[in-house]
Parts: sequence; C-alpha cells; structure tokens
Amino acid sequence: MTSPAKAHFQRAVAAIEAAGAGNTMRDATGYELMLAKLSADRRRLKQVQSIERKIVIKREELLPEYVAYIDGVLAAGRGAQDDVLMSVMVWRVDAGDIAGALAIARYALQHKLTMPDQYERTTACLIAEEIAESALAASGNDQSVDATILHEVAALVADEDMPDEVRAKLHKAIGYALEKADPAEALTHLNRALQLHDKCGVKKDIERIEREMRKAAAVNAPPTGEATHESPPTGEPKDTPPAGG
Repeated sequence: MTSPAKAHFQRAVAAIEAAGAGNTMRDATGYELMLAKLSADRRRLKQVQSIERKIVIKREELLPEYVAYIDGVLAAGRGAQDDVLMSVMVWRVDAGDIAGALAIARYALQHKLTMPDQYERTTACLIAEEIAESALAASGNDQSVDATILHEVAALVADEDMPDEVRAKLHKAIGYALEKADPAEALTHLNRALQLHDKCGVKKDIERIEREMRKAAAVNAPPTGEATHESPPTGEPKDTPPAGG
C-alpha cells in the first residue's frame, strides 16, 4: 500500500514531468519507474490463470498504486504519449471503475494518445468496446448500469472512426441500460444497433419491448364505447288536469 507521503511525491513528480514532456514521457525518471512497475505487474498477472482473480488483483492490489501518478499526469499533462496511463485506463475498465477509466479517456482523446502496441485497436475503439462489453456483462447478470456514463462514452467517440460492430455494441448497451426507465428511448438505441450490425443480437429484445409497450398502452388507455349516463333534461312540468275535470 502506497503511503500518503509517497503518493504525494509520486503525484508531484508525475505532474512536473507531464507538464514538461514533449511528445512522449520516455526518459522521464518517474515515468520510467512506473513503466518498470507496469511490466512487473503484467508479469505477475500472466502467472494467474483465473480471469476473475486477475480482476480482483487489479482492483484491490495494483490499481491503487497508480492513482497518484495518474492524478498528477491528468492535472498537469500536455498530452505526451504515456503507455502507463493508457494501460491503467484499460485496467480500470476491467476492474469495474468506469468513471475512473473515463477520466483518462477524456484526456487521451483530447490529446490523441494511442494505445500500447499489444492492444491492437485505436483508443476510441477500445474505449467504446471495452466499456460497452462491461455494461453488457453487468446487464446480463441483472446488475444496474448507469446509462448516463454510457451516453458520455457515446458522445466522446461520436466523431471517431471505428467498426460499425463496435458502435452497435455501445448502442445495445445503452438500450439495455434504459429498458426499464425509458423503453421508448431504449428501442431507439436497439434499433440503431440493429442498423449498424444486423447480427448484434437485439431483434428478439426489440420485439419483446414493443409487445410490452403495446400491452402497457392498452392497459392505460381510457375506456371507449361505454354508454353515457346523463340526467334527463329538465323541463317545465306538464299541466295536470284539474281535479274532477
């Protein structure tokens, strides 16, 4: 566990180096130390076969040790290429820290940072796909998903080039996240996913939601065709014949 004093030092060094870096953080002492740590942590993870266990190690043991460095870079950085920063972004998604990953993603897209070679995807594509897949997995396990975060991801990558299949995943994830709160909006995103990739697996969901919406509309519709019960018109009383008439 990083001590408060060490964390403060790491944050300060990272901020100074990031503020003074050119196109890359290479040769900056603090960065090189973090890069060496990243390599060691990767070697440790490779020795673990369980994906679930790897996620726990990232979340509970490894990622906290990068917080100070990341905070320093994001606070003062001018967009130098940083493989530590980009790798931590992916690990945060893996660990379920989507908000933390987005903090890095905003910076990365603003400064057009690229992913380390082993990821083989553009930054925007990776952000969209990894976060969408994380949200879809949560939805599949009946866990709540924050649609606001997914909307932010969609806005971040709206103008970025990526395969249609990846963007379809993002719309699918948004649709599932909105299904209970706003089924009409959910349908919009699911239909868009289907337009982008006709094998994205949403056809039956679209049909089901449409049926549920029609059923709800029928239940809530006002009754029609019922006879009205109005009081008879009032008029002058008829003359009654005089008694004995």
